[in-house]
Amino acid sequence: MKAYVGDRIILAGTRVDDPMRDGKVLEVKGSDGGAPYTVRWSDGHTGLVYPGPGAVMRVESSADTSEGAVKPVTSARAKTWRVQVSVVEVGDNTRATALLISDQHGEFRARGDSHRSPGDEPMVEIGDEVAVARALRHLADSLLARAESDIEAATGTDAYVRPL
Repeated sequence: MKAYVGDRIILAGTRVDDPMRDGKVLEVKGSDGGAPYTVRWSDGHTGLVYPGPGAVMRVESSADTSEGAVKPVTSARAKTWRVQVSVVEVGDNTRATALLISDQHGEFRARGDSHRSPGDEPMVEIGDEVAVARALRHLADSLLARAESDIEAATGTDAYVRPL
């Protein structure tokens, strides 16, 4: 992972219910854009960061590239978004929490629940499947709503995105 002063860094917690942190890179202490980074977090605190696997770097700076460096084609972009799901079972109840880890502003987190009826056989995997499916569906609905809102803000007209 490389960063430049002014880039935005997002750190996801190790568990789904942990809060995400985001901040702006103030200083790059490693060579050639490498870690560690001095970061001013959105809560106002400043700290030294060695990003781990839950880190996402959003490039917002206009960092100079070294001479001879290959510049990426602007029409092609590749991104990686991850969804982290945790499942908790208590008695006949199961709750799944899905957290989207991406370079987007804001946090996308959704929950899904399932409850085993008293007459049903206890099959843990079914409760897990139902709770996870509901959490992912709620997460998808939240993303579609955000897309509609962004389209409306950009165009000034009502928008509807079909969930195919």
